[in-house]
Amino acid sequence: MSKKSTHINNDTYLAKWLANEITDPQLKKLVTEEDFMAYKKLQRGISLYENLENVNEDAYAELKTKIAAKKKATIRTLYYKWAISVAAVAILFITLTTTLFSKTTVSKTTGYGQNNTIALLDGSEVILNAKSEISYREKQWKANREIFLKGEAFFKVTKGSTFTVRTKNGSVTVLGTQFNVKSVSDYFEVICYAGKVKVTTANHKEYILHPSEGFRKINGNPLENLNENSPKPNWLSDETSYKSVPLKYVLKDIENQFDVVFDTNSVDVNALFTGSFTHIDQEIALKTVLNAMELDYKIQTNKHIVLSKK
Repeated sequence: MSKKSTHINNDTYLAKWLANEITDPQLKKLVTEEDFMAYKKLQRGISLYENLENVNEDAYAELKTKIAAKKKATIRTLYYKWAISVAAVAILFITLTTTLFSKTTVSKTTGYGQNNTIALLDGSEVILNAKSEISYREKQWKANREIFLKGEAFFKVTKGSTFTVRTKNGSVTVLGTQFNVKSVSDYFEVICYAGKVKVTTANHKEYILHPSEGFRKINGNPLENLNENSPKPNWLSDETSYKSVPLKYVLKDIENQFDVVFDTNSVDVNALFTGSFTHIDQEIALKTVLNAMELDYKIQTNKHIVLSKK
């Protein structure tokens, strides 16, 4: 029998053995002792895989399919044995990665113009503003109340261990309180509505906020004395308010609420805006902001709005 035909038969035997179509004693009669020991090592790796929580059945099936498909291969026996070992390592890596990360991380997102209220495992509550995302490790929640945020969210935190919100611009740490966090591009804002929060910026500076106090950092420039008299963020009532915020961030919020895109090539997007806009009506929102900034607008398509000076 040629090496090629032996290799093909071995592939077939391995596939049948993994599928429990032939027994160990039968396999030992069909392959060499060296091959049989290599197959047993592979089987032990797969057994470990099957015992892990939240197994990835698709990955396992894919492995067996690839092994069976090797019947048409013409590679040398040495390379074949090496490939079997690599396959075993790969399946274990896929499983561990999936189990330890993908299966334990919960993500919640919102689309254009959407809000979403999420109840956390400890009874805390998160309300996501439009085009925002949070993620947290569910299985580690009791030991580590930590959330990763992109966008804007309002938090009602139950008392307990430290609760941390992490963003690319900084983090917020509390024990039990209510606060709002906004982290978009180079804009970072935190407002405390109840209790006390600690803000840590990306360059490790810390700020303590009490009720009605806020912190804002835009393009690296902090504004430490930001006062807020409302009992909760206005966006929870379908309105977004600003105090001396560059226009480009206001326009980005409008884009997130109404799924539009602004052409700002002819206007000063760094001009400061103070005011608010409604989330209910696009036309009213545009007129409220743009009239205050003395700008005209032209809707070229349903999603493309060109701005110009009056």
